[in-house]
Amino acid sequence: MNKDSSQELSFHGAAEAMAWITGLTSFGIRPGLERINRLMERFGHPQRRLKFIHVAGTNGKGSVCAYLTSVLRQSGYDVGTFTSPYLTSYSNRLQYNGQDIDDEVLVRLVNLLKPAAEEMARSEWGSPTMFEVTTALALLYYGTVAYPDYVVWETGLGGRLDVTNIVTPVVSIITNVGHDHMDVLGPTISDITKEKAGIIKPGVPVITAVSQPDAVAIMKETALAKNAALYLLGDHYTYKPINMAEDEQKFSFQGPFRVLQSLTVTLNGAHQIMNAAVAIMTIEVLRQYYALIVEDEDLAIGMRNTTWPGRLEMVSREPRILLDGAHNPEGMEALANALRDIYKFDKLNVMMAMMPNKNHEHSLRHILPMVDTLVITEPDFHKKMNAADLAAVANRLGEELGRPRNVVVEPDWRRALELLREASTHASEHVNTLSVITGTLYLIADVRSWLLHGTKSEKGW
Repeated sequence: MNKDSSQELSFHGAAEAMAWITGLTSFGIRPGLERINRLMERFGHPQRRLKFIHVAGTNGKGSVCAYLTSVLRQSGYDVGTFTSPYLTSYSNRLQYNGQDIDDEVLVRLVNLLKPAAEEMARSEWGSPTMFEVTTALALLYYGTVAYPDYVVWETGLGGRLDVTNIVTPVVSIITNVGHDHMDVLGPTISDITKEKAGIIKPGVPVITAVSQPDAVAIMKETALAKNAALYLLGDHYTYKPINMAEDEQKFSFQGPFRVLQSLTVTLNGAHQIMNAAVAIMTIEVLRQYYALIVEDEDLAIGMRNTTWPGRLEMVSREPRILLDGAHNPEGMEALANALRDIYKFDKLNVMMAMMPNKNHEHSLRHILPMVDTLVITEPDFHKKMNAADLAAVANRLGEELGRPRNVVVEPDWRRALELLREASTHASEHVNTLSVITGTLYLIADVRSWLLHGTKSEKGW
């Protein structure tokens, strides 16, 4: 075989390349950094050239990433943003200055990665997973093609053994700790906190909004052991809501370096003010210690202009349809609080699907007392919770709580969406009905694409 033919490209188009990556989903999740380290060693460790802002936490990671990206870009910096899971297409996960990775670049980098992945698959290490290959792709993209000033870098799951933990960032963020992925991270808040605190690096400042006493103690202990400056919400920085309305929330911020009297965000819910405060504290640390230049006006514009799809997002006004990817108890509590505080309705209809590894009874307790009709469905995803099983939990709770008035089970999410619409249109015109679609982001991704673009998403882990 001549040299040219042996180096023939594996893939010619982005669809083929993405199909190969998503095909690796069957290898599941394998916590640990050995395989990603070996892959990156082969490419000269491109991550060592980059400045990362590493973001972990149960909820709010994506929103904090969105705030940081918006403010940094508004201030003139080039920014890479790596997030998961994605809402529309695989390439959403790898953004540079708000744009998805170019198809041509994606194909070129996947063609570099595939031989390395296949060689690893033949070794004792076994095949890299989809998330490992995606992380490797991101590191190659940012470290050899895009060269951003900063990479906003979201963890996949947990922290300590998460593939993203291969990087040494300039600052680490742990938004909060709640009950999610307990099958992997452990059954208690302490277990989960220890895993997330695993992203704290020696001498690297860490910003957090964890609130449970056990979680706070572990954060303080880990930061002290690693000689990392800790900025804890309530101790080192605070915020105060000034005014909350739909699509506009004003608040003040007080940090160790200065006070900001009035800032506005358009993301909805009290939890988004907390997420904004975490992002601002991060910017303040970067300004103070890393010579980041962010003018007050750019900070205000960047915060106000931040958008984050699928989180309390009103995708239709007539009829009113609100999407929110609340998929664990804390997320569902935040949704329920926002519905009480911000949105006006006489009747609330909810469509929901969940993954099997979630804490469903605790999640449902937050929302069911408000619900008139609950439509339970399933996402198009290989791991999903059977709609009938979720309905059994809802019906059992319904007897205790007296709500919802009506539970409908329809595994096909498109048909379920029609049933949700019918439930809303059957109300009289004088009744103000709000429809909410919530639960796993795999459902939110498809419904959002369907309602806005008439297509399905290419969602994936």
